Amino acid sequence: MFATMPSSIEHIRAGKLRALAVTTTARSEALPNVPPVGDFVPNYEASDTYGIGAPKNIPAEVVEKLNREVNAILADPRTKSRLADLGGTVLAGSPADFGKLIAAETEKWGKVVKFAGMKPE
Repeated sequence: MFATMPSSIEHIRAGKLRALAVTTTARSEALPNVPPVGDFVPNYEASDTYGIGAPKNIPAEVVEKLNREVNAILADPRTKSRLADLGGTVLAGSPADFGKLIAAETEKWGKVVKFAGMKPE
């Protein structure tokens, strides 16, 4: 199965699941002995992204405050340590950075959908 690292890492560590590979481009610091799928399938990469969104018309100063506070939480050593323990990587940044990431992921996966000929049901 393909599962997210946070939902499966404790089962892997307990020996209840055996991880065959991670889907990121590089090995995970949380599971350093598990190779990336890209070692077997060239250029393979699929990773989760978590972020916070807001309605389009939210005032810029509210977005800036939320961004500042979230980045402060993500910079906290305890938060970073816990996320790393779950196999996560912190990508703090600006709202514009997050928008670029979403746009790039949408373009990447849009190509996959088109290539596979997928249609909405």
